[in-house]
Amino acid sequence: MLDTLKVILFGIVEGITEWLPISSTGHMILLEEFITLDVRQEFWDIFLVVIQLGAILAVVWLNFSQLNPIAPSKSKEEKTETWMTWVKVIVGCLPAAVLGLLLDDWMEANLMNWFVVSIMLILYGIWFIWIENRHQNVQPRINSMAEMSYIDALKIGMFQVLSLVPGTSRSGSTILGATIVGTSRPLAANFSFFMSIPIMFGASALKLVKAFLDGFQFTASEVWLLLVGMVVAFVVSVLTIKLFLKYIKTNDFKVFGWYRIGLGIIVILYFLLF
Repeated sequence: MLDTLKVILFGIVEGITEWLPISSTGHMILLEEFITLDVRQEFWDIFLVVIQLGAILAVVWLNFSQLNPIAPSKSKEEKTETWMTWVKVIVGCLPAAVLGLLLDDWMEANLMNWFVVSIMLILYGIWFIWIENRHQNVQPRINSMAEMSYIDALKIGMFQVLSLVPGTSRSGSTILGATIVGTSRPLAANFSFFMSIPIMFGASALKLVKAFLDGFQFTASEVWLLLVGMVVAFVVSVLTIKLFLKYIKTNDFKVFGWYRIGLGIIVILYFLLF
């Protein structure tokens, strides 16, 4: 019962932080320092990744019509445009997918710790504020998926590579990249959300396949905890995405930059002093 309550908390944190540019993995690692599940380490490593599937399903559910290229209600032109959106998403995901496959084990062994997370929180917080100040009076040149070229998508994908380091934030790095490339804030957020679908499904599949090949088998209680975490992450994600997209229509990302800096400093002080 206690572990179920803890998993609900992890699901809430995942559902909020996956979509805000503040690093979901970073927050999950930090939360683990204070709240631990009574589970095997192998399961915890899987849980950290697979719980994100619940959050990703929220994007699919909220944007199913827009992302469905075979919807009967769409015209031929609309179906073609939807296919082109998917191609751009795949192009944007290629850099992170390739490097993620190559570096997954090394990063898990060397970078999944509070020090790396706190430093990345601060560095990217500063970068967010600097980018926002620099682009304050710059009009975006890309306001829709149709206006985004494949080269633009690839450039944004190169920024997503930065999110392989814990504490960076996948949504944060892609939103920053999209802003630099010249997209509007709403489009930057939406494209970041769309890119999360193949990336996180792929990451979860890779983690599960590796576990099964190593002989890992889920217990009934572990399956329950994973399902609870995914369901909670899904529900919270739906609410978070709606509120976030509404917020950025009239606000910039500076508040998230200041939040990252503040949290990073607090984490460093905590672990140095206690």
